[in-house]
Amino acid sequence: MLSYRHAFHAGNHADVLKHAIVTHLLDYLTQKDKPFWYIDTHAGAGLYALDEGYATKKSEFETGIAPLWRAAADGQLPPLLQEYLDQVRTLNPDGRLRHYPGSPWLAWQMLRESDRLRLFELHSSEIQVLRENFRGAGRRVMLYDGDGFGGIKAILPPPPRRALVLIDPSYEDKQDYARTVQCLRDGLQRFATGTYAVWYPQVQRRESAQLPVQMKALPFKSWLHATLTVKHPVPGGLGLHGCGMFVANPPWTLRAALEAALPALVELLGQDAGATFTLEGEQP
Repeated sequence: MLSYRHAFHAGNHADVLKHAIVTHLLDYLTQKDKPFWYIDTHAGAGLYALDEGYATKKSEFETGIAPLWRAAADGQLPPLLQEYLDQVRTLNPDGRLRHYPGSPWLAWQMLRESDRLRLFELHSSEIQVLRENFRGAGRRVMLYDGDGFGGIKAILPPPPRRALVLIDPSYEDKQDYARTVQCLRDGLQRFATGTYAVWYPQVQRRESAQLPVQMKALPFKSWLHATLTVKHPVPGGLGLHGCGMFVANPPWTLRAALEAALPALVELLGQDAGATFTLEGEQP
């Protein structure tokens, strides 16, 4: 369970969907004067190099962020993707794609002085890198060396009663699927009005198919569920062929933004005829 290092996958197609949505959610929350918290149950290292180290082993960013980076040059990306690319560009001001922001770093770039980050990471090596990346960040950022599934119980509801909670485990342990549902259920009991974003992989595993069904059954006023499939499942059932994002209590702006962005993602990131997307939800 503790062998997973996200740096091997930084900037891949799954990161693109996840971080484009997270960017939109953060942007929406910052439009009101009232402060909020960003809470990440599985923060990882927070910041990744694409031109050296782990990311170069598989270079998954070449079929993820890289095609968007090139497409952004003509200025024709939908707004949700352009906003996300703007945040990535902040780390790469010379125009060369060498650095990639994880979810905590996106939040750090976008949050205001009055907002707070609360980041959990269980992996002993990742938490050390996360600490180094946020060295000098001050009291706005608190890092927790431990299990975010259980840890967020102690900090919900947050004092400002506004928050974005990202639940993003590796799912290498199949128990993560059940724990994700329980984490979301517990969060809603403590803080029913928060915005919760859950990422999950599309893999040939029963738990992966059941997860969105189980989340839809939880008690919240509104939800959106987006999936991005980039290829047919590989023979033998191994490997990631897409991913999904489930957002509880989404802002009213998110659905229209995804309706414009998802077809563009299929066109840019699709690897074979199996590439497609879905978008469903319930709103008051």
